Order: sequence, then C-alpha cells, then structure tokens
Amino acid sequence: MGLAAAALAIGAAAHVVTHEALEEQLDHRIAMETDALLEEARTHGFPALAKVVRLRDGARTSSGLDYLLTDANGRPVAGNIQTSPSPRLGKEELLRFRRGGYPAVGQSLTTNASGGTLTVAGDRSDLDEIDRTLEMLLACALGATLALGTGAAAVISWMTMRRLAEIDATARAFVAGDLSRRIPRDGSSSEFDRLAGTLNQMLEQIGALIENLRQVSSDLAHDLRTPLTRLCNQLEIAAAGSDDGKRMEAIRDARIQADHVLEIFASMLRVAEVESLTARDGFATFDVSDMLVEMAETYEPEFDASGHQLRTDFAAGLVVFGDWQLIAQAVSNLLENILRHTPPGTTALLSVECDTEHVAISLTDDGPGATIDDAERLFRRFVRAETSRSKAGHGLGLTLVRAIAVGHGGEAVLKNGHEGFGVTIRLPRA
Repeated sequence: MGLAAAALAIGAAAHVVTHEALEEQLDHRIAMETDALLEEARTHGFPALAKVVRLRDGARTSSGLDYLLTDANGRPVAGNIQTSPSPRLGKEELLRFRRGGYPAVGQSLTTNASGGTLTVAGDRSDLDEIDRTLEMLLACALGATLALGTGAAAVISWMTMRRLAEIDATARAFVAGDLSRRIPRDGSSSEFDRLAGTLNQMLEQIGALIENLRQVSSDLAHDLRTPLTRLCNQLEIAAAGSDDGKRMEAIRDARIQADHVLEIFASMLRVAEVESLTARDGFATFDVSDMLVEMAETYEPEFDASGHQLRTDFAAGLVVFGDWQLIAQAVSNLLENILRHTPPGTTALLSVECDTEHVAISLTDDGPGATIDDAERLFRRFVRAETSRSKAGHGLGLTLVRAIAVGHGGEAVLKNGHEGFGVTIRLPRA
C-alpha cells in the first residue's frame, strides 16, 4: 500500500504540473496574439483590425485560435465564434462559445481595442484530451504498481515464511535432542543465509558444550568411582576395627582419598574458571621471555635431581598481553608432565618462535611420546595416555593448558614432526 500511495502521489503531482504548464503555454499564445492585434489597431485603426481578424479566421487550422471582434455597441464585426452573454474584460479560464454552430470551451483574453472589444480564445479540447491521456496512464501505472507490489509482497512473504519455518523446524529438532540438526543454507549471502550461518555456529557451540558436558559427567563419574570406593572401604575398616592403630591408619588413608577427590574438584573448578574467561580481568602486557627464564631456573634443580635435562632456546624481549600467572601455570603443567611421564635421561627443550602476530611457546622432549589415538584426545578432561595410567594425576593438565591458551585468544596444539612428545602454546603478541 505504501508503494501504491507513493506512485499515486508522484503521478498526481506530475499530472498537475503538466496540466498547469500546458495552460500557461496556451495563455502565453493568447496573450502574444492579443498584443499583436492590439498593435495593429493602434497603428492602422479599427477597420484594419477587423480585416486582419477576418484574414486569420480564413486561415485558421484545427490548432489555431478563435476570435471575436465587436464594435462599441457590442455588435459582432469579425470573428468565428459567438458567445452569450458577451465575454467579460480580462482572462477567463472557461469561456463557453459556439463555433460554426458547435459548442466549445476555451481559455480567453478580452480587451478594449480602438473603441471596440477584442476576444482571443484558445480551444481547450486538446488540453482536455491530454488530461484524459495522463489520467489513463496514471491509472495504468497505479494498477501495475499495485499488481507488482502485491506479487512482490506475496513472494517475499512466502520466502520469509519458508526460511522461518526451516529455522523453527531446526530449533524444534535440536530441542528434541537431534544435536546434529542444522539450518539449511542456499549460499546466496542474503540476510537469511548469513543469519542461518550465525545460528549454525551457535548450534555447533551449544552441541559441543552439551557433548562436552556429557563426556565430563561420564569421565568425572568414572574417575571419582575409584577414590570414593577406597574412601568408603577405609571408613568401613575404621568403623569395624578394634585395634586403635589400624583404625587410625584407616582414617589416614580415608583422609588421603578425600584429599584426592577434593583435588580433582579443585582442578575442575580451575578449568571451568579459565574457560569462562573470568580471568581476563587480570590481563596485562608482560615480557614472556623473563617469565620463561625464571621458570627454567626454578625447575632446573628438579630436572637434574630426577635425571632429566632441560634446555632453553628463545630470544629476549618477547612481549604478550595476558595473565602472567595463568601462562606460567600452563608452562608449569607441561614441565610437570615431563617430570612425571618420561623416564630419566629424557631431554626437554623449552623454545619460543614468533612472527608479526603470535608468540609460540613450545616444550618438546625425546621421551616415549604417545600413540596417535591418545594424542588426538589428550586435551580432553580425564583423558590420559596408556603409558601414564600408572602415574599420579587426573588427566586435567593438558585440558587446563588448552583452556588457558584459548582464553588468551590463542591455541594449544600438539607439536608433530619429531620423536617424543611436544606441545605448542600459541599466543597473540602485545
């Protein structure tokens, strides 16, 4: 309706402007002709004016002007039109007259001319015909606009409802449990297609979070089963024991198992805190080279005592934006993994590579490494390599490393292409 109203307003304005322009043009012709005839009367007198009017009557064409010349008594002297009553002096927009016995309507100008009265009129039939033509064109244009607007609105409404129905169906299927359902895209780069892409990304993240929650719940239940079972056994032994020494020993063992459970929960909370990005409040610019030097000096005695060797290879003055303590904890987790899960004699290399956008901290070793199947899952919660099952730990160290890297806008990846095992933490440069 808005489009039709706009078309109607524009067409009406064009019609009015065109009509006024044609009327002004006709008035201008009448005025010019009147001036020429009055000049003739002033120069040669009233009889000469009557002669000129008769000549022009005889030479009149279908698009010519009409004349009426009367004397001082109002009797017609020359001209081809008759009026009743006589025309008033001045302009008349709608002068009704007869020409050759046929009625007509025209615009006119009546003036005094050497003792008589001169009327010059222009027939409005051509102007009226143009008006009818313009009105017909306006009606056709309005009809076409209404038809096109209605059709376009129907098509747009159908397309919109179809896309909304697809989004609604996908959302309902997702809510019903089909986490693999996605909104179809047509590749048109339209607003709906871009919206579908954004919503699909959201569904991907929600699906990943739900799947991760399921996995975490399963892994947490699996990993807590053993320490909780041991805790219950130790408490039963302590409750049933008659020997105070054995009872106290059972209570101490139960306390150790409880501490183990609390340690698992503390690690889980730490991972959740980092993944929620609440740690961004403590971000600042700092020299990561100084931090790595300090950590290497701190761990070097422990490496030497356990029969391991730690080497470093990085330049000074590498600056990143982040949380000093979190990044130090990530590197500490990697160093602890080498101490726990590699045999004596293993050499570890702490190195840094940088480009214009990133700083990559890598820790590699020449130990036994991990199988490919293990390597693909090691960043998940509670996942441990088969060779590490007999060692202390919860399988959350690398999970926290990746969470810290992602929380800083970077990533943590396994370093391939060498023997042993390696992890690279890639961070944005300050």
